[in-house]
Amino acid sequence: MTTQLRSFAAGRWIESTGARTLLVNPATEETVAEIAAGGIDWAVALGAARTAGLAFSRLTFGERGAMLKAASKLLHGHRDELIGLAIANGGNTRGDAKFDIDGATGTLAAYADLGAQIGDVRFLVDGEGIQLTRSVRFYGQHIAVPRRGVAVHINAFNFPGWNMMEKAAVALLAGLPVVTKPATATAVVAHRIIEILIEGKVFPDGILTLCLGPVGDLLAHLDGQDCLAFTGSSDTGQEIRRHPTVIARSVRVNIEADSLNAAVLGPDAARDSEAYAQFVADVVRDMTQKTGQKCTAIRRVMVPADRLAEVAEDLSERLAGVRVGNPALEEVNMGPVATARQHSDVRAGIARLREEADVVFGGDGSVEALGVPAGKGFFVGPVLLKLREGAGTVVHAHEVFGPVATLVPFGGDALGAAALVARGQGCLVSSVYSDDRGFLGEMALELAPYNGRLFLGSSKLAGHAVGPGTVLPQLVHGGPGRAGGGEELGGARGLWFYLQRTAIAGDRPILDAVFGGPKPA
Repeated sequence: MTTQLRSFAAGRWIESTGARTLLVNPATEETVAEIAAGGIDWAVALGAARTAGLAFSRLTFGERGAMLKAASKLLHGHRDELIGLAIANGGNTRGDAKFDIDGATGTLAAYADLGAQIGDVRFLVDGEGIQLTRSVRFYGQHIAVPRRGVAVHINAFNFPGWNMMEKAAVALLAGLPVVTKPATATAVVAHRIIEILIEGKVFPDGILTLCLGPVGDLLAHLDGQDCLAFTGSSDTGQEIRRHPTVIARSVRVNIEADSLNAAVLGPDAARDSEAYAQFVADVVRDMTQKTGQKCTAIRRVMVPADRLAEVAEDLSERLAGVRVGNPALEEVNMGPVATARQHSDVRAGIARLREEADVVFGGDGSVEALGVPAGKGFFVGPVLLKLREGAGTVVHAHEVFGPVATLVPFGGDALGAAALVARGQGCLVSSVYSDDRGFLGEMALELAPYNGRLFLGSSKLAGHAVGPGTVLPQLVHGGPGRAGGGEELGGARGLWFYLQRTAIAGDRPILDAVFGGPKPA
């Protein structure tokens, strides 16, 4: 019997009666679960969440951090189960599934530690106090307190565990109840995570709400105390920003959208250097990990023009070792993309790139997948292209969300490479590989306005760092322009989206006595 997934709101699991959507294993196309649309009365659900949130917001950061720690441990205890669900519903290899689930529990743990560090206070102090007039008594202090609304999170299909928890961990530590809406196609993992947390009574009643299927009129019920964070396409992000209620009630919105992330190979990075090896490994990893379905994946590979041949050869050699097929098989190291629509979009995107780029490896993405019947599954093989001389319209404007990257030549100078990266109109992360400190420094300053995060790879760093595609809770995640213009995580920085900064003016001894609390690390 097919598992029916249910939404959870106002303290109960909801039996929906609307049209049903089948969730499938993208490798075999077998049904693994189903979701029924509708069923949530948002006036009731948000009312219950806001009521529960009042008491939750009055807890200390330390108390809420302890809840996050318990949540991380509880989910880690279900790690193997969640990995299995990610393989079955997400098309993940075991390694990719671990990447998602461990990312979720790791982010919870990181924000639990931050809560313990902030301690048993109900507010944060923002900067030093200020004497406002000649009188030493008239003083000003900025503080930040939890808003009295809900945090609505609309998440992407590619990381149903990690993407959900990277938003929820921050909002929960900040003191807001969470309404989470996972992408429908891969909702099995997200549903089970919420189910585990509800059954484990980790958080007070009413703090977690799960919406499966369409959101209905959710946005129409938001108000000025609420926050909405979205990960997905830029088109949907723009629709959210244009929503009449969002505009009229000044609902806080954070968007993480499409991103044409770039990797730049420095002209000094010789073929036998550790910096070059790190560059090749990171490009191949980002092309194939999660089948290229990462918002942080490298899409444009900037290479000095006189190095194109050797880079194309080395990347092709590594890509030739990728075994595509049913991710349940140990010998497979890249599974399918997540949905039939995603499969169609990736194949169409490859064809579009081929209008201005030549294929170096992988053809049109057609591949004979291991361990599945012929014609089954949403498989695309890794595809590497090389931009033709004088071309460069599509590659800097259209993201193919799959195992696809394009080599883009540049003259070897930092300003020329930076100008090409900037044509992407904003990235979540870009990376530079060089042992030339001058080149790295110049590239960092030139790329910073166009990127939310930069990764500077070098021979000394090789073997000591995760690649640019890994989102770290200590560093901000987001980017300008087409990347959405938002910002998440970043340790304590992520809390500020969910807090209200307020200026307090009064008698200094009173302010010192009441608001002499700690600053976020």
